[in-house]
Amino acid sequence: MIRINLLGTPKPKNKRSRVAVAAPAIELGEVGSPAMKILVALVLLAVGNGWYWYHLNGQATAIAANMKVAEQQNRELAGVKSKYLERQKQADNYKHRVDVIDQLRKAQTGPVNLLNTIGQTVNSTEAVWLNSMKTQGANISIQGMALSADAVANLIENLQKTGYFKDIEIKETFQDDSVKDMQAFQFELTCEIDRSKS
Repeated sequence: MIRINLLGTPKPKNKRSRVAVAAPAIELGEVGSPAMKILVALVLLAVGNGWYWYHLNGQATAIAANMKVAEQQNRELAGVKSKYLERQKQADNYKHRVDVIDQLRKAQTGPVNLLNTIGQTVNSTEAVWLNSMKTQGANISIQGMALSADAVANLIENLQKTGYFKDIEIKETFQDDSVKDMQAFQFELTCEIDRSKS
């Protein structure tokens, strides 16, 4: 059996000296005993378990700190995303408005171009006057009066030369008997606007 002096005072060597106060002693038993081995194993297990808990606690603290940083970044990015989506929506609305304005401008110039083309064609053809013009989509019906059948043929030829019209046909032509002083022909033409040229 091993005795350990915890007070650290030396034992008196002779009996005449004063008797020292007995120090408490711990009996550990023999170093190789099973109780000692179990005690050492339990101490090592407790130390290992404490170290592992301390390590896991440090990781949990680091993860919590990283989570706070990630949540903060997520909030910041959510703000940026909402601003981006709002700006994208504004850009889409602007683009839609511009497209509508372009369509209106194109639709506005369509009839102007049509009237200019027909006006120039009729003015460059002699002895022809228009009474009415009707449009239905791409189809046009033109009614007018000419002094001769040749003038109607010239009008058809001039309309073809513009390249603005296709499928030009004469629907009817007849001599107008109500005009007494001269020869007059009433005519009606149908044609289609060539959308590739307009």
